[in-house]
Amino acid sequence: MKVWNKVFSWYLSRNALPYWCILAVDCLSILVAGMLAIYLSMGGEALVANFWHFMFVWACSLPMFCIGMRYFHTYAGIFRYSSFADLLRVTCAVFVGIVLTAVVYYFVGIHFIAGFPKFRVFFITFLLAMFFMWCIRIGVKYLYDTAVKDQATQNVYIFGVQEGGIALAKSMRNDNPRQYMVKGFISNKAEYIDRFILGVRVHKANETVVNAMQSSQANMLFVSPLLSEAFRENDKLVNALTKAGIKIMMLPAAETWDGKSSLQHSRLHEVDIEDLLPRDKIEVDLNAIGKLLYNKRILITGAAGSIGSEMVHQIASFKPAELVLVDQAETPMHKVRLFMERNYPTLKSWTIVGSISNPTQMEQIFKLHRPEYVFHAAAYKHVPMMEDNPAMAIQNNTYGTRVIADLAVKYGTRKFVMISTDKAVNPTNVMGCSKRISEIYCQSLDRAIQQQRVHSTSSSIILKQIDGSPAVTQFITTRFGNVLGSNGSVIPIFREQIRRGGPVTVTDPDIIRFFMLIPEACQLVLEAGTMGKGGEIFVFDMGKPVRIAELAQRMIDLSGAKNVEIRYTGLRDGEKLYEEVLNDNEHAKPTMHPKIKVASVREYPYELALKNEEELYQLSFTYDDMKIVAKMKEIVPEYKSHHSRYEALD
Repeated sequence: MKVWNKVFSWYLSRNALPYWCILAVDCLSILVAGMLAIYLSMGGEALVANFWHFMFVWACSLPMFCIGMRYFHTYAGIFRYSSFADLLRVTCAVFVGIVLTAVVYYFVGIHFIAGFPKFRVFFITFLLAMFFMWCIRIGVKYLYDTAVKDQATQNVYIFGVQEGGIALAKSMRNDNPRQYMVKGFISNKAEYIDRFILGVRVHKANETVVNAMQSSQANMLFVSPLLSEAFRENDKLVNALTKAGIKIMMLPAAETWDGKSSLQHSRLHEVDIEDLLPRDKIEVDLNAIGKLLYNKRILITGAAGSIGSEMVHQIASFKPAELVLVDQAETPMHKVRLFMERNYPTLKSWTIVGSISNPTQMEQIFKLHRPEYVFHAAAYKHVPMMEDNPAMAIQNNTYGTRVIADLAVKYGTRKFVMISTDKAVNPTNVMGCSKRISEIYCQSLDRAIQQQRVHSTSSSIILKQIDGSPAVTQFITTRFGNVLGSNGSVIPIFREQIRRGGPVTVTDPDIIRFFMLIPEACQLVLEAGTMGKGGEIFVFDMGKPVRIAELAQRMIDLSGAKNVEIRYTGLRDGEKLYEEVLNDNEHAKPTMHPKIKVASVREYPYELALKNEEELYQLSFTYDDMKIVAKMKEIVPEYKSHHSRYEALD
């Protein structure tokens, strides 16, 4: 009874009509194949003389073929989405049908006519039926792919062939309605050039492919995730595409694809300039970082800044015991607070508005929370601002670092990781020099601890833990360059200038900078904090430098804006044409991580570093810029001002 209910409820329903149509077409293919096999084996006269007899015999064999088609579901597919797997199922179904037919006819004793060459007829029928059914599916798919095209369908090219390119193409073909039509592939590999894949040509990865794309009216390029790096490094191709106004679709910079799982073209998005800057993939030991930070009390200063807030995001995922987040910017801290409440409601976290240069408040925080790890990201960072406010650079960047470092020693913090900058190397500005002085203090303090010279020599500092036991804190410094999209960086400024119609202001046509994604920079900070034993200044491999004028031009091209000019304004006070991560007297030693090296820097005795800091801090309250900067140059002899009023002091 259930069988009949199923038959009447579905097999005879309107929804089943497409399946019956496919089954009917397949059965017709088998009949034609069978009759043609007889013609090829016995000739036209025998076929004409016994036409209806042969037709009756093959019609009686159709149920055997239906068994194979039912078992392999050949009629359940949709012709326009046919794939190799569908063709394989068709082959298996026809093979089962022909074998069952031969077996049944043999045992039942049915004979066609005298001299009927059964084996040859069955074999030819198998080949022809399979061929006809393949052709129908491939033909319908081809007609659908080429003829059925919505007005909104866009012609596209794909960068990459085997490395994810074919997966993207197949994903596009499965769209309903069709969004994209693949008109060509682009490859770096010579063996694929001018070959045809999925019916379209493979082109060489150079700027001339833009002409082929324009001829095909292709206005979009999809880049295989496995070839993102190779694509970024092909500057000529990228520039040609952006100048031609062709949209580039890539996987977001923070995402990856394993090359094995299914790849949907919908995961790719239209590129921002960050996606096109050349950089190497950065990998860190997340397990080691997780073990270090799991169930630990962690303090992050500058937690509302570009680096600090990303540190919050990443560290929170490692399930620390508690997060103590400090920043003096109230509104950005409120955003961090909402983020933690929304994403980590069960994690103990404190968002504290306060200044690192307030020793009373900072000591209260250390006394209450006893952080085991400190990530010190708080700093004034804008070069022109600090050129005009050296006193505040000292009071915040230099003295504030000393406050947090001393409290870390006093309250038994295990590791103190300070985030520095490449501007601290051969500094040419107040900001860079203030960070270099902070580096000197932290490194000298670590050396004093390691040498067991920990004692109370000043009323302003206690170089012992609060319980009187020896200090245990390890001080680690990390240096890196500009991070993409950080507050006040050139990319958001350029984007706003382009939106207003220009001009885009660049200080000098030859100025270059290193760039790194904020998440990548923070991962390297965590990795360095994991491997550091104390006293190291880690420098990061920032990859290839980027010419800022070219960056601006590429952003203009990507935006599609017309008649936006680039205007050169001259170097700002304290600005270099290029940044460094090591000075002339420093050398780098390799570490286990290829992107992280240890700088061998000139070291200072702790007593001298402390004396210099205290004198500089007291001098900052005179607000005499020239005297303050003169003292900074005395502490850091390699500090030579560029494009600044302080050049008179050199």
